[in-house]
Amino acid sequence: MKDIKTGITGIAETSAEKDKLASSMGSGALDVFATPAMVALMENAAAGALAEYLEGDETTVGTELNIAHTSATPAGMKVRAEAVLTAVNGREFTFDVTASDEAGLIGKGTHKRFLVYGEKFLAKTNSKCSK
Repeated sequence: MKDIKTGITGIAETSAEKDKLASSMGSGALDVFATPAMVALMENAAAGALAEYLEGDETTVGTELNIAHTSATPAGMKVRAEAVLTAVNGREFTFDVTASDEAGLIGKGTHKRFLVYGEKFLAKTNSKCSK
């Protein structure tokens, strides 16, 4: 892993298309941008912020997320998430995350990611199948 300093940012963008609506994702009955889709977008922004600092088999996994989804986004509108790295504690990374649509802020919170080694992580995870 390359040296990672606080303040780096990641951006992820999408739009509130049918597969990302609450009515399609099973998180509600309305045709609005789903909270799970916002969460995934925030995680994508945070993972993207770290991507260029990873080497070899290194990757990160989400370990904690505390967010508020404060405003609904109608179908078809663009959505953007931003993650700002606020703390580094060994292999643990803490981000402030926000999401906005074309009209303004729709969500915010904090997100933690942890650096893992892909092959070792998958081997440990897949060992659950033999139990």
